Amino acid sequence: MKKTILVFGLLILALLLLFQFSKYALISSHLTIEIIIAVIAIVFFSIGVFLNKKSLHQKTNNSEAIDYEKIKELEISDREYDVLLGISEGLSNKEIGEKLFVSESTIKTHVSNLLVKLNAKRRTHALQIAKDLNII
Repeated sequence: MKKTILVFGLLILALLLLFQFSKYALISSHLTIEIIIAVIAIVFFSIGVFLNKKSLHQKTNNSEAIDYEKIKELEISDREYDVLLGISEGLSNKEIGEKLFVSESTIKTHVSNLLVKLNAKRRTHALQIAKDLNII
């Protein structure tokens, strides 16, 4: 968090210095307004490309693989696991049923079985437990 604040603070300082330089250059008539606008546009474009590469294209450090042994140990069936993945995607019972080509009541049964097997009271609690156990 401190690094982000520092980077944005330095970015704002650099932009203020750029604007002050452009104001000075315009007043002293060394540069035309078009050149100043072009330089500012190039700087903003470069900053945008840099921030895009830094923030949006970060690789997630998901070094923890799915623990298939834990899934077998909990006796979670393949279909229940598919339902758990649907829950993790934020799908409703109806949407999961449409995705898996089963009825909504079947999904409710699978969700109930998952809650019992994971010792959870709600779907969100089941997701948290599943993440802690590295099964999703």
